[in-house]
Amino acid sequence: LSVCVICQILVLLTSTSARSQSIFINSGKQNNIYHGSWIDFNKNGKKDVYEDPKADIEKRINDLIRQMNADEKTVQLVTLYGYGRVAKDELPVASWKSSLWKDGIGNIDEHLNGLATTQYSWPASKHARAINEVQRFFVEDTRLGIPVDFTNEGISGLNHTKATSFPVQIGQGSTWDKKLIGEIGRITGKEAKALGYTNVYSPILDLARDPRWGRVVECYSEDPYLASELGKEMIFGIQSEGIASTAKHYAVYSVPKGGRDGEVRTDPHVTPHEVYEILLKPFKEAVTEAHILGLMSSYNDFDGIPITASHYFMTDLLRKQWGFKGYIVSDSGAVEFINAKHHIAADYKQSVYLAVMAGLNIRTNFTPPDNYVVPLRKLVAEGKIPMSVLDERVRDILRVKFKVGLFDSPYVKDPDAADTIISNPEYRKVSLQSSRESLVLLKNKDLLPLDASRIKSILVTGPNADATSPMISRYGPSEIDVITVLKGIKQLVGDRVDVRYSQGCDHYDSNWPENELYDKPIAKKQKSMISKAVEAAKDVDVIVVAVGDNEKTVGESKSRTSLNLPGNQEDLVEALYKTGKPIIVVLINGRPLTINYIQKYIPAIIEAWFPSEYAGQAIAETIFGLNNPSGKLPITFPKTVGQIPFNFPFKYGSQLPQAKKLLEGVDSMASGALYPFGFGLSYTTFEYGDLKISPNSADAESDVKVSCKVTNTGKYKGDEVVQLYTRDEVASVVTYDKRLAGFERVSLEPGETKTVVFTIKPRKNLTIFDKDMREIVEPGEFTIFVGSSSEATRLTGKLTIKSR
Repeated sequence: LSVCVICQILVLLTSTSARSQSIFINSGKQNNIYHGSWIDFNKNGKKDVYEDPKADIEKRINDLIRQMNADEKTVQLVTLYGYGRVAKDELPVASWKSSLWKDGIGNIDEHLNGLATTQYSWPASKHARAINEVQRFFVEDTRLGIPVDFTNEGISGLNHTKATSFPVQIGQGSTWDKKLIGEIGRITGKEAKALGYTNVYSPILDLARDPRWGRVVECYSEDPYLASELGKEMIFGIQSEGIASTAKHYAVYSVPKGGRDGEVRTDPHVTPHEVYEILLKPFKEAVTEAHILGLMSSYNDFDGIPITASHYFMTDLLRKQWGFKGYIVSDSGAVEFINAKHHIAADYKQSVYLAVMAGLNIRTNFTPPDNYVVPLRKLVAEGKIPMSVLDERVRDILRVKFKVGLFDSPYVKDPDAADTIISNPEYRKVSLQSSRESLVLLKNKDLLPLDASRIKSILVTGPNADATSPMISRYGPSEIDVITVLKGIKQLVGDRVDVRYSQGCDHYDSNWPENELYDKPIAKKQKSMISKAVEAAKDVDVIVVAVGDNEKTVGESKSRTSLNLPGNQEDLVEALYKTGKPIIVVLINGRPLTINYIQKYIPAIIEAWFPSEYAGQAIAETIFGLNNPSGKLPITFPKTVGQIPFNFPFKYGSQLPQAKKLLEGVDSMASGALYPFGFGLSYTTFEYGDLKISPNSADAESDVKVSCKVTNTGKYKGDEVVQLYTRDEVASVVTYDKRLAGFERVSLEPGETKTVVFTIKPRKNLTIFDKDMREIVEPGEFTIFVGSSSEATRLTGKLTIKSR
């Protein structure tokens, strides 16, 4: 048999196998419910309003709710975690007809996505057929046929076997490329839809205000404007494919006391002004401008009230003020923590009551859905949760299901197409480009780019030199082929350069993190590994040392009390420096690191974050000049953990050096950032000029155009991220030293000049929350800054906002 014939037979067997496991449930008995343009979901032989694709969505919702009984309503308020988590079956089996979800289910999360071993995650077409079979159960074997919403994670590409992988969100934030982020969203949505998912948990809109926090790696930025702009593009991209985007974690989630994570995350120490002006901004714009269909409620509290039990956050602010029309799903454990962690409920039943009454639509946790639905049904039966409230919670869920087309086209139409959609060549090009753009050049003292024709040998060392797991994220694709730094360099230089490898040290050892509290002798194994790397470096021309994090030193529930390189990695760098060889440090990490020694002594530093499957290729291209680094830091690098909180934006004077005269001319604190927000170098140079502000006097309702010219004055083609900042010179409350109000990425050939134009919308860019917490634009003078970082101001002008 030819390979083609064998493949066709395997596809046929796959399809037959998927249907055979559930055929005894359906047995084709419900085929008569399909009528071309509509589906008879309730099997009554007529087209009800909710079954009519041409009917108004709200009328369809009302008609369906009218037909639902209490059991059918309550099961819509819960998640069933997929196979390998809570669900015991890959496909429907006979017992499903007596299970809780015989009446339906709100959503099924991470089903058959490959995190649990299953035959149905790959090939992609097999997964699409399997999802269709699960959906067929809910359409054909429940009384009202309400389809299920299939959810999945997707912050760095879809969380599925062999899907297209992208840099982690902090790396995506370093691109400052709105168009690129939108394309990442579109690809994520396209792959999700092809596989049968209808809702993607992305983007994360939390702000990385404390670098000790473990999930900094999953944030776009510490700045609300940058996170808002990139987050909206991701939402637009995902939802353009006809599926829902669900952002997380709403709200005030990323500033726990001391940066602590996991079950201890609570008690955020932030003021109301910081909550509204900083932390809530990305969520507000996701709702009001991107019209996002989903939000995940967080399991922290604010000012003594758990968010998931807060009627203010879940209903008054989100729905009544912002106009949110989607559904809220809880973060795993958020409902349980109302009593178990926060202790504002006597038992779990009361937690359920508080969450539902606050506005929660769907509860998610790694426990059977019965745990939630049983007490929920008791509360409804007892009249404690009114049927009107239950109906409102169900209404939001159904609205999303109608909007993504589940009642018009509940199945993957062309399962075979998934095989050509997932990780196709076009998407892989975008993946590579995103890796290139995410790299930030932090230092370059006459070393980069390297000329391969002048180098005979190179040592690649460090715990991340040939590591694959640090390149990808937990909430992204799995089973992808990662190009390591070592492999990328070897592929690029070929036989022209002798590329050697020595690991140098591990990410950490048994002394860590205790050795961050006091000096401990370097463990024997680590000392030996460092010695081998030093020996290997003695007769090479240049050293590339890749240091940083892995999946065990940063991420969810992996906060730290230090920002130094974990383990003995700095010992490795110091030992290599003493060889006298030129060194390039490549940081592959998930949070800012206090690399003061490296900044002082090492001539070249590249920040790569976790750059995805093309990590090694992008890094090698940058080292050898095939890619001119253009990334800018979306987060401040402090010099020491003792400076924290140290971030952007910051209130007037709050991060300035203290007065030296207090200690006879000695400043007792390390002052200033190691690298400021928006910082990033290039192999070329850029000149700014011809700033224009038009008009330079306007009212709060008028747009203001700010333009300038940027010229590439160097010898390399390069991209510059031009940044616009504003300062309110006199306000009724203390405000910020600068605020980011615009950014544009511009590509320039050597000698080329382009005009960059920004639009300032006072109601968007110049508002403050006054002493009465009203969001207003106050008349007065604003300073306009244009430059290459928050500190590198190139051009300055004035804008006056007048009273109407």
